[in-house]
Amino acid sequence: MSSGGRIGHDAPYMPRDCDMRWFSSEEICEILARFEKVVIVGDSMMRHVIGSLNVLIRKDLGYGAVTDWNFSPEERKECFCNYQFNVKACSIQGIFKTADVVKNDPGSLSCPADTVDVMIEQMIRFPIAPEELSRLRDLLPSSKPSRPYAFIFGHGLWNDLDLQATLDWLDLILDTTISSAPWLQIGYASAHSARSIRNFASRRSRKGAQDLTSVSWPGERHNGFWPRLFLTPNAAGKEKPDEWLISQGNKALAVFEESVKVEAGRRGVEHLGTYNMSIQSNKFDGVHVDLKGNLIKAMMVLNWLNMLEVEKF
Repeated sequence: MSSGGRIGHDAPYMPRDCDMRWFSSEEICEILARFEKVVIVGDSMMRHVIGSLNVLIRKDLGYGAVTDWNFSPEERKECFCNYQFNVKACSIQGIFKTADVVKNDPGSLSCPADTVDVMIEQMIRFPIAPEELSRLRDLLPSSKPSRPYAFIFGHGLWNDLDLQATLDWLDLILDTTISSAPWLQIGYASAHSARSIRNFASRRSRKGAQDLTSVSWPGERHNGFWPRLFLTPNAAGKEKPDEWLISQGNKALAVFEESVKVEAGRRGVEHLGTYNMSIQSNKFDGVHVDLKGNLIKAMMVLNWLNMLEVEKF
């Protein structure tokens, strides 16, 4: 799904060498219901992912991503359809968890009551604030649930595409998750932790980056079921401010995406690149894609969720 493209600006996105399905709202409900909780962690781009998922399960292109139940007439005018994803005006009023929809507008959900639970924890930069980590710990049960949890991460721009900062961010979240939910360790080698991987990488880095590509990493072979996906940032658009075109321009974004793919894989985390999908898409500010782009990204995530073998849990 990451390596497709478009034939022309804002043309339909075509995956390469794979069948990416476009699910109906009812099928999406079935996919999400296989999980006890889908936890999204990251910044405004990830906020748009959960917003797009809500558009799909609410069958509402106009206001599905936002808390329209408490909108004023002016907000309903300004935040309609594509403008739900205007990060400065509307997406800050996005839906952060499906539980809020169940509470405030249950009739808008296509899914049966109490069958889906999708939420976002906003953690935008490293170092991570202690209260953000505390919220993450609180949402994780100490005993094994009846259905698996799935985790979807996204990070990069708030640390200026600093690869090490992103890896430190990811490692801390993985360590916090595994320490708060010990049932995730079932089937894992005792050495399998983000910290052991980080320390191992530090020791091996003295031999050079080329040597790192062939090493065996701690805990990389396991039989547990801990689905994790990392989304890297969108490609830059022409509206992106000039002062960011060196550190966060398309060359830097492409290099970052390839580097994260390698490092995430070493941590047992799958990777979904969005560079190709977003390079010729419409963007509000040179960073955030519009409704169509975000729906494609959400559908990519749903295809990944659908392929997970939850019976292994």
